Amino acid sequence: MLAYIIRRVIQAIIVVFLVTLLVFFGMRLLPGDPLFMLFNPNQLQNYTQEELQRIRHEAGLDRPFIVQYFDWLGDVFRGELGKSILTKTSVTKDVAKRIPVTMHIGGLAFLLGIVFGIPFGVISAIRRGTWLDTVVTALANIGITVPIFWLGIMMIWAFAVRLHWLPAMGYTSPVENFVLNTKQIIMPVICLAVFPIASNARQARSSMLEILRQDYIRTAWSKGLTERAVIARHALKNSLIPIVTLAGMGIPMIVGGSVLVEQVFNIPGMGRLTVDALFQHDYPYVQGTTLILTAVVVFTNLLVDISYGWLDPRIRYT
Repeated sequence: MLAYIIRRVIQAIIVVFLVTLLVFFGMRLLPGDPLFMLFNPNQLQNYTQEELQRIRHEAGLDRPFIVQYFDWLGDVFRGELGKSILTKTSVTKDVAKRIPVTMHIGGLAFLLGIVFGIPFGVISAIRRGTWLDTVVTALANIGITVPIFWLGIMMIWAFAVRLHWLPAMGYTSPVENFVLNTKQIIMPVICLAVFPIASNARQARSSMLEILRQDYIRTAWSKGLTERAVIARHALKNSLIPIVTLAGMGIPMIVGGSVLVEQVFNIPGMGRLTVDALFQHDYPYVQGTTLILTAVVVFTNLLVDISYGWLDPRIRYT
């Protein structure tokens, strides 16, 4: 078990390293110059080539790509993600302000996906063929296919513009105003949670139906055990492996969905920061946010892999 964990940790580090390479060099190969974001064309005409070269030198853009990469990587190991090319602000400090916002909304959406998705799927499998199964299956199919950005726009139109129940956009810290924060995050959290709830419900139903057909489940029924005992002690835990796998895969979906949700609801989180920095060619911000989001996804997948041994003792790590 220990050897497996060490091997997976090494693999995770390699994945993060490769992602940093792709993002770093990919950003610099994109057409465009960050100086065009600093100055408009009329302002650029007022600068000589020597002055523009000096500005590039101050931003570190005149050095070879490989030198820039290892300089940035060295700063990362020291806990510094660099400074913005445009605003000269610390990326680390700005990201530290944005992470709690994204984690707050994304974490709640992830919990809703677990709390509602898995029980709905289990109940649907136990009551297969009933009206409840039909309703859950239909709603799950709709939830998987509905576009997040469209759902967000429709919710703004319905609950903010027409009914005036909820604020249309923005984010306030729960420490400052808990009531306002609750109202502001209802729609974003629901938008992010729709896909996890639907996918977890579908997977839980499918996995539970497969387990319920196993011989040891029929043996448990023949012993006279109650339905609750059969489901809780024998069926549920053995059906969790594919469910946990899908739930772990839901983290990247939530992270990716946060980009759209934060844009639609004007939320100052990591997703919106990444999009704004990408359009502005602000390399340090894109590199820093991508590194953090990648680390979160890789660490989540690592935890999912390790959890397999606890969920099913028959699994042996070699």
